[in-house]
Amino acid sequence: MSSSAGRKRIRLGDLLVQHRIISEQQLEVALSEQRKSGHKLGRVLVQLGYLDEDELARFLGRQLDIPVIDLRHYQFQPEVVRMLPETHARRYRALALSQDAQGITVAMADPTDIFAFDALGKLLRKPLKLALVRESQLVSTIDLVYRRTDEIHSLAEELDEELAGSDFDIAELDAGDNLADAPVIKLLQSMFADAVQVGASDIHIEPDEKLLRIRQRVDGELQEQVIEGRNIASALVTRLKLMASLNISERRLPQDGRFSVKVKDRNIDVRLSTMPIQHGESMVMRLLDQSAGLLDLEKLGIPDRMLRQIKRLVNKKSGMVLVTGPTGSGKTTTLYAALNQVNRPNSKIITVEDPVEYRLPRINQVQVHTKIGLSFSRVLRTALRQDPDIIMVGEMRDQETVEIGLRAAMTGHLVLSTLHTNSALATVTRLLDMGARGYMVAAALDGVIAQRLVRRVCDSCGQPSQPDPAQLAWVRGQLGDQALDGLSFRAGSGCAYCANTGYRGRIGVYELLEMDEALTDCLRRDDTEAFLAEVRARGGYRTLVQCALDYAGQGITSLDEVIRLAGGLDELKDERFDSQDVILPGSQA
Repeated sequence: MSSSAGRKRIRLGDLLVQHRIISEQQLEVALSEQRKSGHKLGRVLVQLGYLDEDELARFLGRQLDIPVIDLRHYQFQPEVVRMLPETHARRYRALALSQDAQGITVAMADPTDIFAFDALGKLLRKPLKLALVRESQLVSTIDLVYRRTDEIHSLAEELDEELAGSDFDIAELDAGDNLADAPVIKLLQSMFADAVQVGASDIHIEPDEKLLRIRQRVDGELQEQVIEGRNIASALVTRLKLMASLNISERRLPQDGRFSVKVKDRNIDVRLSTMPIQHGESMVMRLLDQSAGLLDLEKLGIPDRMLRQIKRLVNKKSGMVLVTGPTGSGKTTTLYAALNQVNRPNSKIITVEDPVEYRLPRINQVQVHTKIGLSFSRVLRTALRQDPDIIMVGEMRDQETVEIGLRAAMTGHLVLSTLHTNSALATVTRLLDMGARGYMVAAALDGVIAQRLVRRVCDSCGQPSQPDPAQLAWVRGQLGDQALDGLSFRAGSGCAYCANTGYRGRIGVYELLEMDEALTDCLRRDDTEAFLAEVRARGGYRTLVQCALDYAGQGITSLDEVIRLAGGLDELKDERFDSQDVILPGSQA
């Protein structure tokens, strides 16, 4: 669409009525609502449910004779996107997509906005060719394509130049009226904004000999950015230590702290850990979004049948429920969701944590402090004298904590806790290995939830995927010969929405072991072999891998991700799964 065509003015409401897409009455209601909210008419019509966003986009595209672009599958050119500054992209709801001899193609959510069109023309100083995009897609895409990589590099260079002066005192970072304008503060603000924008759970600051690595963990995987300059790391670490009220002169010992920052109207609680390394201090910050609120058990992705069982377990008056898995598997999220389920005025809840991650109303949360003798076991003994109904222990770390927790569960308390094991079955043997007596575990333990997080296939670039022969053999080995019936696998090809990884977001996979009379009888006899055989003989027991394969068969995650979860990569290289020897379903031997 040319510049002259872009200035064509239409009255959207009249056109929609004229083409009988909405009625006169619906238009009047929408106009009235628009006057109250100040939003664009098209957005109001969609919010009121008079038409959907796709229908509106197709209609406008026909009327204006411009293409409608699906941003989910668009391959962006970073150098073109950056021609339009982020502030103007958000203000005018526009994105620069491509450039050729005829001008710049600009995608707009509202191409009828002639004021925005004129402003964009002055900013870009080239003829504009318009395209139409859905507003919801545009807003989320702006968050993704305007990464702050260049801004971080620029601020880092500015900070490096400032630190190069021989008269600069790093301690001055905590003083002065112009603190907000200091390059180190701007750099930190940009780092936090970028991390929140891409949904990072952790930020790693790692100094090397002549450079600084800033890495963000997104969906469980680290993404790296390298910054030149050897002085930047010490400035960042010092400033962050001050924010966390740590000792800035102590660089030989690890330190832990926390502070809060506000990023884009979101309150982020930052848990900080420092560690001395060869070229300075490594720092890792865990980002906890306090404004997001606690998840409900229903929103964790737990299968319906298992969810009903878990709700029954956590609503008992007494007993022990354990959540197991490695670090970063989502155990704490599940525990807090369970606490949210039982947090009622008639129940007293005490938690023993290291550290306290989320602050909860109506719950007495205790932070463990081993340096002063405030250990898990000591706090737990004290908590039992506080007349609790429910106790949450952050982790069963030693024999004493395990025994106190088991006795509390046996004496009328509900005890929730975590343990680092690979599966629900391994949890019982781990408790016994830690010195717990079999009869106590049998009397106290009600259930074990094992969990992992797997990455979701990106909705934008996900496509049907055909497993290779080795993968097919692996699936049949897990589920049986008829396992492939009705399964539909998908994989992501990589796009701007997923940083070219093919994955965006994560979902939990779960395994539930619920104790019953037969299982507890095995534990009372200290017969772990009989216990394991009894569980495996049950038809309804589903493992973590089987749960993950259910998601892969629905196209939610990829088969590669399930094999990675199962540690199946080595199995795929086994001679038994040589692709030349595999017989595919329906083929001739």
